[in-house]
Amino acid sequence: MTQRAKIDTDSGGTAGDGPPVEHRPAGLTSAEVAERVARGEVNDVPVRNSRSAADIVRANVFTRFNAIIGVLWVVMLFVAPIQDSLFGFVIVANTGIGIVQELRAKKTLDGLAVIGEAKPTVRRDGTAAELSTSEIVLGDLIELGPGDKVVVDGVVAEAESLEVDESLLTGEADPVVKKPGDPMMSGSFVVAGGGAFTATKVGREAYAAQLAEEASRFTLVQSELRTGISTILKYVTWMMVPTATGLIISQLVVKDTNLKDSIARTVGGIVPMIPEGLVLLTSVAFAIGVVRLGRKQCLVQELPAIEGLARVDVVCLDKTGTLTEGGMDVTDLRPLGTDTDEAYVRKVLGALGASDPHPNASLRAIIEAYPEPDGWRCAEALPFSSARKYSGATFDEDGGGESSWLLGAPDVLLAEGDPALAETDHLNEQGLRVLLLARTDREPGAPGAAEAARPAALVVLEQRLRPDASDTLAYFADQNVAAKVISGDNAVSVGAVAGKLDLPGAENTVDARTLPEDREKMAEVLDENAVFGRVTPQQKRDMVAALQSKGHTVAMTGDGVNDVLALKDADIGVSMGSGSEATRAVAQIVLLNNSFATLPSVVAEGRRVIGNITRVATLFLTKTVYSVLLAVLVVCSQVEYPFLPRHLTLLSTLTIGVPAFFLALAPNKERAKPHFVRRVMRYAVPGGVIAGAATFTTYLLARHHYSGADALGAETSAATLTLFLVSLWVLAIIARPYTWWRLALVATMAGAFLLVLAVPWLQDFFALKLVGTTMPWAAVAIAATGAALLELVWRWVDRRFPA
Repeated sequence: MTQRAKIDTDSGGTAGDGPPVEHRPAGLTSAEVAERVARGEVNDVPVRNSRSAADIVRANVFTRFNAIIGVLWVVMLFVAPIQDSLFGFVIVANTGIGIVQELRAKKTLDGLAVIGEAKPTVRRDGTAAELSTSEIVLGDLIELGPGDKVVVDGVVAEAESLEVDESLLTGEADPVVKKPGDPMMSGSFVVAGGGAFTATKVGREAYAAQLAEEASRFTLVQSELRTGISTILKYVTWMMVPTATGLIISQLVVKDTNLKDSIARTVGGIVPMIPEGLVLLTSVAFAIGVVRLGRKQCLVQELPAIEGLARVDVVCLDKTGTLTEGGMDVTDLRPLGTDTDEAYVRKVLGALGASDPHPNASLRAIIEAYPEPDGWRCAEALPFSSARKYSGATFDEDGGGESSWLLGAPDVLLAEGDPALAETDHLNEQGLRVLLLARTDREPGAPGAAEAARPAALVVLEQRLRPDASDTLAYFADQNVAAKVISGDNAVSVGAVAGKLDLPGAENTVDARTLPEDREKMAEVLDENAVFGRVTPQQKRDMVAALQSKGHTVAMTGDGVNDVLALKDADIGVSMGSGSEATRAVAQIVLLNNSFATLPSVVAEGRRVIGNITRVATLFLTKTVYSVLLAVLVVCSQVEYPFLPRHLTLLSTLTIGVPAFFLALAPNKERAKPHFVRRVMRYAVPGGVIAGAATFTTYLLARHHYSGADALGAETSAATLTLFLVSLWVLAIIARPYTWWRLALVATMAGAFLLVLAVPWLQDFFALKLVGTTMPWAAVAIAATGAALLELVWRWVDRRFPA
């Protein structure tokens, strides 16, 4: 095991100070930094947390369907009244809304990224200060501590038991011991000890620069929801091309009617086939989700994480920093053995606290309780490692003697059956954390140091429970999300803490050292139990993989370097804002306010997005299905297409556009389910077929009923009435379960359509005028039959093809 270099006690160094300040490299001077900046030797890798404004505009404007609609819009502006070109203005408005919302999301995302950005400590002119990674220049001296990420390539200049994890680059999980002169690779992170390194490669020359840039880019497209919508649009394109071609030939060649009117009706048949608002609404829903979470100090580093966390059915929690607050208090000191002097033990603990320049939470509590003793010098120190679960140091004491000590987990340092373990277990059952102070005849980092340890005292610490942790665990239980507490601490102690927070299954505690190595057997144990203690970092990773092998979608929370590997492998990694830089770097979600209670908001936001987009996608695709069916029936029957673009613009606005916006942003707690495409199409296809068939039936009846010069207008009005009523019923089904505002939404859309039919100038504007009473009532009767059929078919679909 690594040992820190001996400190020259004659030079005035004190325990934990490292080399005296006058011997420490001062780093670059301000003049040297200015020279390097002038030469361009700066760490100028562009790390983007979101798409650029130009990318957002391009993605919203230059789409395949916008191109199709744009061409049709230009044609309509020349051949038809402005009413028939309304669909183009709607697309412009929708695209504008999408751009504005995504730009708002970008502003929120970028602002939060700046708040959450880790700033490495750089030594210049002999003074250490935190700088942005983009301010680092070639030759800078960068200080390191546990959890710090190596941001540029370099060479170790100082090392104090420095251990670096390079697994994110090499895949090798074992920490690498670093000594002065050893290379440091960007992308690795410190797991124990500390030191400093000199930057030798910055910017795009750094080893992990390209990797880091790619990893931090805006990744909205990588999600089941977006992939599903892309699949749907691909199929829509395949259906649309031959259908639209047939309709064009039918209306322009076969039918001997007015050319401009034929063009208008052809466009009226093509435009509604395109679910143009679906992609927009999905982007808007995601963007608004980012803004909402941003207000709660939650940084979503990858937008699909909103969706991903909504699909989670197991959340793995690290106790320290998640269920408990970072701070601890020493509540008791219990010397072991009759010959142990408590005053002497206090001095040892004070010296141990001062020996570590990067203390963890437990050691900080000891530092607060026991001051550094006068005259003690640290000759050698071993920092705490979550893998070995203890730290240690060798001291030259005030009286001239030398002693070596270990401080760590009692059940690791004591032999099985030791009487002190019974007392430890009793304390653990109360939810207290217990550390053992033990003396050893060997150097702390030497092989066998733990086996040679002789117990001296038990240090009892009380952890501060997060006040909101209990409510958060209750939320997950209510949402059928299994919570697993995975900690490096004693299993009984962790179970007691979980029990205080009313975690279901807290009484079932498992010591991870007894877990089977076989993944399938490990998964069974994980499914059956809720609390796991003495878990090593590698085991955390294995446990995540075991749960995933059982088909679980796993979220992992954590804040320490021991959580990095598990966070990286989990479906969703969640880091606390105060966590280590490496932890924040690999997590998809960072809770900047360090509040575990923010997680339910993220889950709720994801469920809102997925559940609501599934609802509104059914509306959009029902329109696509009935539009394609109507076009096919018109081609086969060799009749005029029944609608002008203005009619379908009106119907789309009232039955899809406006309602979809409200439904997409409404609260939705339904747990996200897989197979998005299948779940949408199982309703959209029968709904579209029924709507199209009912509408065409009314149209054919109206063609036989009306005659004369204005017959086509009357036929169109009757068909429009049927299509609106059936589409309104589709909306009414989609809006369930009803609340007052959902009922008001449906009623308002119905009222708006009645207003168009009742007000003369609106009748003229939309070319909608019901003639007589026989055909309008027949249209209503056919629509009622279609609505009843919709109810029967959708209930059958629910039974036959359950989601």
